[in-house]
Amino acid sequence: MSQTELISMPSIAARVAALPTLPMPQLRGLWRKLFETDAPTHVRTYLERRIAYRLQEEEFRKTNPELLESNQRRIAELVEATDPDKPVRDNRPPAGTVLTREYHEVEHHVTVLADGQYDYQGRLYPSLSMIAREITGTRWSGPAFFGLKSASKPKGARKGGKR
Repeated sequence: MSQTELISMPSIAARVAALPTLPMPQLRGLWRKLFETDAPTHVRTYLERRIAYRLQEEEFRKTNPELLESNQRRIAELVEATDPDKPVRDNRPPAGTVLTREYHEVEHHVTVLADGQYDYQGRLYPSLSMIAREITGTRWSGPAFFGLKSASKPKGARKGGKR
């Protein structure tokens, strides 16, 4: 099968299904036609997948040309709405703070370090959740376990009031 036969096929599914039957020189030629550059590799599966994606992408643009412009406008709006000067919320306690939690009648102490890590029993941890899991043996929200934020809603509480 030649490139022109492949491109002239009526359905995108048939074109994608025919890619594995193309000889490598034709596959590389199709790559050049679609991407306007030489193929970056000689790995057939990579070329087939990328070409299949591009064929589908071009076909979709034909059926819905406004989508690309709509997405670009939306991205521009999001970038414009994002304030780069807005500080990032960091709810970590200040460095040097010692968090204490009693669990199964054992008192556990965690020290907050300046580099954002936590010291628990002489070992460094990147998150309080890892320490809470170490202590309890189950997954916990570290900040909730150590009382820095409230745990999930009480059982029976519903959004939107009574029903």
